[in-house]
Amino acid sequence: MPLSPLAERLLKLLNGSAPDATHWPAASQLTTALGRPGDSAVVDHTWRNMVVPARELVGHLLRETHHRPFALLVAAGMADMDAEVRAQLAETLGPIAVSEMDLLLGCDVELRALFAEAVRDPQFGTPRRAGLAEWLHGLPGYPAFARTALDQADARVAAIHSGEIPYQAEKAFDDREKETLGRAVRLALFSDESWLPSLLDRLLRGVAVAPTTAKTLPSQGLLFEIGRAVEDHPTPEAISSLRAARQITRHAGVPKQLDRMFKRIEPALAERLEVAFRLPDGRVRQAFGEHTAVISIDGEAELSWWHGDKKLKSVPAAVKREHPDEVKRLREQVKLVQQQQATLARALEAGYAAETAPPYRRLEGHPITQRLIWEFEITPGVWRSELGLTRPDVPVRLWHPARAAVEEVRAWRDVVEGKELRQPFKQAFREVYLLTPAEEETHDHSNRFAGHVVHYRRLRALFKSRGWTSNFLGPWDGGFDGGDARRLLAGGQWRATLEHSLYDEGYALTERVHFHRLVESGWHQAPLTEVPALVFSEAMRDVDLFVGVCSITSDPQWADSGPDELQTYWHTGSFAPLAPSAEVRRDALSRLLPRLAIADRCTLTDRFLVVRGDLRTYKIHLGSANILMEPNDAYLCIVAGRDPQAGLFLPFEEDGRLALILSKAFLLAADTAITDPSITRQLQP
Repeated sequence: MPLSPLAERLLKLLNGSAPDATHWPAASQLTTALGRPGDSAVVDHTWRNMVVPARELVGHLLRETHHRPFALLVAAGMADMDAEVRAQLAETLGPIAVSEMDLLLGCDVELRALFAEAVRDPQFGTPRRAGLAEWLHGLPGYPAFARTALDQADARVAAIHSGEIPYQAEKAFDDREKETLGRAVRLALFSDESWLPSLLDRLLRGVAVAPTTAKTLPSQGLLFEIGRAVEDHPTPEAISSLRAARQITRHAGVPKQLDRMFKRIEPALAERLEVAFRLPDGRVRQAFGEHTAVISIDGEAELSWWHGDKKLKSVPAAVKREHPDEVKRLREQVKLVQQQQATLARALEAGYAAETAPPYRRLEGHPITQRLIWEFEITPGVWRSELGLTRPDVPVRLWHPARAAVEEVRAWRDVVEGKELRQPFKQAFREVYLLTPAEEETHDHSNRFAGHVVHYRRLRALFKSRGWTSNFLGPWDGGFDGGDARRLLAGGQWRATLEHSLYDEGYALTERVHFHRLVESGWHQAPLTEVPALVFSEAMRDVDLFVGVCSITSDPQWADSGPDELQTYWHTGSFAPLAPSAEVRRDALSRLLPRLAIADRCTLTDRFLVVRGDLRTYKIHLGSANILMEPNDAYLCIVAGRDPQAGLFLPFEEDGRLALILSKAFLLAADTAITDPSITRQLQP
């Protein structure tokens, strides 16, 4: 039997499908939301006389196989049918979901409706890190319920493993309980509850492996739901527990799914500064008889083997023979430490744009701090830069070249180069992006990096690695023609957006960049002059990286193929004026050249590294790394190969372009020794 128009309208409002259902209306606005302009009979309805259509809707939802339980609770409150609805739902829901329902039945109708809205849209109009979890934190009684629900889940899994509850694969929790526990975990992770790590570790280990020898799980669904919660609100402890669950599960498909999650979780942790600095430093020293295994983190994390004071070239044969499992574990451990160090470096970078100084003091004693430049406020308003986290008991922040004079930047670059100091991220040689007159003219958006044709899959991969989120572009059902890539900065108070669109299959076109500020009522686009300098610089640095790495100008195949407009773009973009990233590359090369064996054959100009060979003279562009040959600027196509200058210290290597330029320079300086026919035939006049 079809619903009456008013009940149908109420259902759409509860399900969020009504045109005006962006938020549940207050009681005073309900009649307007349910009515139509000019329909005085409908507008006269109030909360009190909504009972009849609400009762009709309750009956309809109870008859549905896949009804929305929270919409049903709202309708039940309006229809004064809480007791009847609870009795029927309690017959189909697990006890944990019933407990959540009882909590909501103690709320008024508007609060129930807001809960239904928050569950329907986890973003709930706010940044991802807040959203649903932040709202649940303010819901009376829910934090205590979350603790109780997770305790109950922990006890149930323990009972399954002890044999008190008979084991059935994938039956430990019903679907509604998994959703409820997912909300409970999100809230506890968001609040960074001290009681959660040990409980979550037991729970994840318990649901990841059967109490028998079977390859099934008590609840694969809950394991993945917790994984999604950790994606939203990662902590080092939760990630460690997920990795432990991955190690012990016997199900072949579960590790693959968790590995995909880890690729999203690690960058997300780097954005959560208040907890990321709890990452363990990863150092290990373990004895195996007269040999010792050492995982060090003085530079890149490395596993080495020692006999006394002598460093060995490989794993000792005796250790490999007698302790094969431990050798395997240590090899896996060093990979994990490498990932943790990369995450920590990302977290430190993210601190640049933070509105308040992150808790850097938690890293005192960590080797990573000794390779970074810090600023200490020695007197109010007076900051002094030093290498290493050396001064205790004073305010501290990471040094950034945007806050330093040119002479100071040059001096620190000299120090990094002189000490051959490999910094965990590009700091001394970091690019600075200042607002340009053209951007002041466009007022609220920047076209600085607009109009570039880029390899889309490379772009998507960089979005993920740099903490940007975006829709997937593509000419298929569910694909998007255009979209926004977004990154939150300054603790979620600012949002940078890169507009981009589908150019052709496999390619995208970059468009404008703009910024939004979070205020009480939501996101509001801000004039570029109001964007904090470091927020602007760090966001534009990412966009420069996207264009530099993904542009087709770095792809030789476009030199003489494809549509005319793309060939024109390629030739123009390949040898264009240098972006800030290439300007920094030029400065690094100016320092490296005097130390090179080919120094007498190399000259730096404004855009090129000019290399004099015996056959020709070559101009390597410092942005694209593409090559022109004098005297007629003919294009030379060289596919990147192994770097012949291996072992040469490079002060940074973020995108591989600096090493690529040097490898081409070494090759071309000895052009008479080139034997590859694909190159030699291009060298003929």
